[in-house]
Amino acid sequence: MKYISSRGGEAGLSFEQVLFSGYAKDGGLYFPEVVPELSRETLESWSILSYPDIVNRVMRMYIEETEIPSTDLDNIISKSFMAFKNPDNPIEIARLSNGLNVAELFHGPTLAFKDLALCVVGQLYEYFLDRAEKHMTVLIGTSGDTGSAAINAVRGLKWVDVVVLLPQGRCTKIQELQMTTVLEENIHNFAVDGTSDDLDVPIKAVFADPEYVAENNLCSINSINWARILVQISHYFYCYYQLTGRVGDQVEVIIPTGACGNIASGFVARKMGLPINLVAAVTPNDIVHRTLQTGDFSLSEKVLQTWATAMDIQVPYNVERMVLMATELNTSRVAELMKIFESDKQAKLPDEILSKIREVVVDSRVVYNDEMIATVKRCSAENNKYTLCPHTAVGVKYFYDNQKQVPQVVLATAAPDKFPEAVAEADVEKIENPQIQKLFQMETRYDEMRRGDDWEKILREKIQFITSKYAKPV
Repeated sequence: MKYISSRGGEAGLSFEQVLFSGYAKDGGLYFPEVVPELSRETLESWSILSYPDIVNRVMRMYIEETEIPSTDLDNIISKSFMAFKNPDNPIEIARLSNGLNVAELFHGPTLAFKDLALCVVGQLYEYFLDRAEKHMTVLIGTSGDTGSAAINAVRGLKWVDVVVLLPQGRCTKIQELQMTTVLEENIHNFAVDGTSDDLDVPIKAVFADPEYVAENNLCSINSINWARILVQISHYFYCYYQLTGRVGDQVEVIIPTGACGNIASGFVARKMGLPINLVAAVTPNDIVHRTLQTGDFSLSEKVLQTWATAMDIQVPYNVERMVLMATELNTSRVAELMKIFESDKQAKLPDEILSKIREVVVDSRVVYNDEMIATVKRCSAENNKYTLCPHTAVGVKYFYDNQKQVPQVVLATAAPDKFPEAVAEADVEKIENPQIQKLFQMETRYDEMRRGDDWEKILREKIQFITSKYAKPV
């Protein structure tokens, strides 16, 4: 399996090359040159597998044996889930009243679904870097959970440093503390006086400089990174098998989404032959909803703050991967569309592309702050105090208003204990988690990027400082 840029500027890349890359050199996103389609027999044979085994089978289809031999891949995956509540079964399905199914993807070390992918990605990094005896710096912009999950995945690793830009005051205090209380020498946090979209600007500028990226061995672990999309494909296979009694029947997966990384993974699963329909549930930062409903792929004037902070995103960059799949990997069409979007901050998806996307992502819904809180309250009342996080509530609200004849499952993206303010607002019983309470007594460390500062300059200087520490004497 080789990889291409979504905009056609690169082709024939190995998995290792795209693993250690951020954006492609032409500004696009990396994607496999073909999406393998599974036979009915293979789909049925996978139905009895554990979640880690499904991850193994999916990854094997996109990584050549010559890059990672099977015994090594087995070891990588077995180590990846050791910090989870149940390493053999890291996803639990809560079966609630009125046919509501909630897939709890948050039983990892930072209590967010991103642990599932990033714990694997961290082990992949260490595997390749240890083999090459080479250092790498991971650069991340986060709206909440990605930063803490990435930090946890690589903290203390020998060959990796991570630089995280977080939007100060725009993620919850707990999310912020999960990042800033990690004091290992290979962890570097910046609290940025801006939105998650603001902090993406200096990051993208740095990645747009190929010479600088190569000199400092930079890569990203955000959902621009194909490896994260790859691991997340397994969520959909596992949840499908838990929800259906017969392989071939339809299941609807409702996905709270911001940057569309998770939904892009579901799109790949569908292209592989898994019989699922997807629904995008979003906050009032509604570019994904507008895109899916009318093809209006355009920025709003500003990012609105909601209870679902990790979804408060205005640029859903993984829409580009969905457009690529909808055009059957027509990179020239993707490049043309994205060129318009990047220059005008808006673009109109052609009807034939939109209709292909809508065959997979069949619906979308905007959920507002008051609806999130009301949904948390209703779910608790109807299910013996079962508590949702505000992000998951966005998906559950869609379910409450759109119950169907096929099995439906909502992907729960984070544990409610991380969002005590939203839980308190809903007036449901507060969940005390000792792991979280301890954060408030811990020492913190971070630098700041203030309004008026040259953020790109600050970022470049930090990265160069890290590189200098690992430079080999001539």
